[in-house]
Amino acid sequence: MPTLYHHPMSAASRFIRLVLSEYGFQAELVEEQTWEMRREFLSLNPAGTLPVYVDDSMRVLAGAFVISEFIDETHGVLKRDRRLFAEDPFQRAEIRRLTEWFLHKMEQDVTRPLVRERVHKLQMPPTLGGGAPDSKVLRTARGNIRQHLKYLSWLAGSRPWLAGDRLSYADLAAGASVSVLDYLGEIEWTEAPVAKDWYQRLKSRPSFRPLLTERIRGLTPVSHYADLDF
Repeated sequence: MPTLYHHPMSAASRFIRLVLSEYGFQAELVEEQTWEMRREFLSLNPAGTLPVYVDDSMRVLAGAFVISEFIDETHGVLKRDRRLFAEDPFQRAEIRRLTEWFLHKMEQDVTRPLVRERVHKLQMPPTLGGGAPDSKVLRTARGNIRQHLKYLSWLAGSRPWLAGDRLSYADLAAGASVSVLDYLGEIEWTEAPVAKDWYQRLKSRPSFRPLLTERIRGLTPVSHYADLDF
């Protein structure tokens, strides 16, 4: 069975887990604390980042974009109307653009700093940067959430799915990022009803169930996190 090195609060890791689940693939999950810089993990990915996918032939793929492209090229092309990528080149470009938006720009602006301050610092020893969260970092990241929600709402309100007529990598990337923030209770859904409707549709899919039942040690999710009709 393939192995996926991940962290439960890594949006990029959640994205790949959703992709695998949508395509009906199973993988052994290995939780990795990247700040530990384990030699065994660095031998798989010298960059020390997540996710990392090791297939049945022990071939290593590192990074959400690399893994998702590989899965599409080897399996997605056979899924026809269930393919998470488009056949049209321009449509593929739009899916890539939005996937990058949520896994890179939103990650930099919002998700990564909030997860580091509210989750990782609680798990890291002081010698590796653990400790109390930085209120300035939290304030800046929270200030960025509203603009990203506005853009998400615009996309969800102007298209059946974020990148077009069908569910795609763009929706899974956005859903992975939003689910992390929702776990932490960082999203005020009353301010984004259109985005909320889209997220309700997405989190009702079977692929989302493992994420909704997962819990982080010492950190309880917001009360509506697993509620499909919140």
